[in-house]
Amino acid sequence: MLGEYPIKGRRASEIAADVEAAVAAGRLAPGAALPPLRELAAELGVNPNTVAAAYRLLRDRGVIETAGRKGSRVRARPVTTPRDEVGIAVPPGARDLSAGNPDPALLPGLGPALAAAAAGEPVLYGHPPADPGLVELARASFASDGAPAGPIAVCSGSLDTIERALAARLRPGDLVAVEDPGWGSLLDLVPALGLRPVPVRTDDEGPLPVEVANALALGARCLIVTSRAQNPTGAALSPARAAALREVIAGSPGVLLIEDDHGHGMVDLPFQSLAAGPDGVPITEYRLLVRSAAKTYGPDLRLAVAIGDEDTVGRILGRQRLGAGWVSHLLQRAVAELWRSDAAPVARVAAAYGERRDALLRALAARGVAAHGRSGLNVWIPVRDETAAVAGLVQRGWVPAPGARFRLHSEPAIRLCVAGLEPGEADRLAADVAEVLAAGRVGARGV
Repeated sequence: MLGEYPIKGRRASEIAADVEAAVAAGRLAPGAALPPLRELAAELGVNPNTVAAAYRLLRDRGVIETAGRKGSRVRARPVTTPRDEVGIAVPPGARDLSAGNPDPALLPGLGPALAAAAAGEPVLYGHPPADPGLVELARASFASDGAPAGPIAVCSGSLDTIERALAARLRPGDLVAVEDPGWGSLLDLVPALGLRPVPVRTDDEGPLPVEVANALALGARCLIVTSRAQNPTGAALSPARAAALREVIAGSPGVLLIEDDHGHGMVDLPFQSLAAGPDGVPITEYRLLVRSAAKTYGPDLRLAVAIGDEDTVGRILGRQRLGAGWVSHLLQRAVAELWRSDAAPVARVAAAYGERRDALLRALAARGVAAHGRSGLNVWIPVRDETAAVAGLVQRGWVPAPGARFRLHSEPAIRLCVAGLEPGEADRLAADVAEVLAAGRVGARGV
């Protein structure tokens, strides 16, 4: 018995399914403690090993977490309740600044690129999984940015690539160092795979080296870093921070380094490689650099290219071959055509987003509101009370994203996506933010 809910089942799979269904239906609340193994085994009349196996299944599926002698409990955010499903209703006439989408006006038209892709020879079973033209463009881009050479994989977006890498290299229960605050979907994915996230604090220049060192000392087997346009804070690696992080990473052999460069193509800050030393030689055995087409060419293209070491990329391609097989060559050829024709010039796109972001940051600073947004589409504003800040802005016609979507242990905040801000809106938005923070005494914390 767990509170008023009686756990049922005789086999491990039945017990696990019963608990997972209860969590999904809300009958078992996040944070609820599960009975000790022997206690539940006695109540169900089964061997304690059966309950232990059920708990392992639940942990591997991201439903519960275990903490040694403290026992097992339902995760604060089970895999059945992803962060992005916790939405805020957008009132009529309000501006939605919560979604994080690129500005459609800055995305290229896909018609010509898709027509060019469709004009090629049909792709049949047995064809190589990656389009040679796309691979050639990707390899040249990676090389120009100093990434170590290696095989290339094409997957269905950044998250798909990262998921395949984690599943290929790690086992349930392994620790993964993640940015905090960080990408909400990634923070959900890690425990969904049965892995345990270790939060790493960041500032405007990226993850703090001491935090990364601590996470690796705890036994983290993977480190995931956003190179630039970090979601949600806009952080971007500086040359000095990248050098400091390389020193930390080089001292931890066997750790998988994943660099998420989703800002490629929309950010004019230079890429800082963590995988390569000054001489271009890889500093870590296992590595993966991922670049997505989502923000530059459109989220619906669902395509990312990645370069890494032979073993990691080989495992990713092997799993892909047994499952989806490959990413549609129509999409691959279309992205290659967009890339080759410079359909979304980096200078123009980066300047547009930079002007909108910087205008809001200046307006906020003029009103004494501390905020972050070194690159990318978002501005991150630390607050004392997320609920009050969100409610106050919604009342004034702005819908922000609550920081809880992006946090593990970091301080409360709100995220404003500036991608679609109209000229002249920055001052009005900043004034409303300042009024909300002052009126509710939920004002911004220091940077």
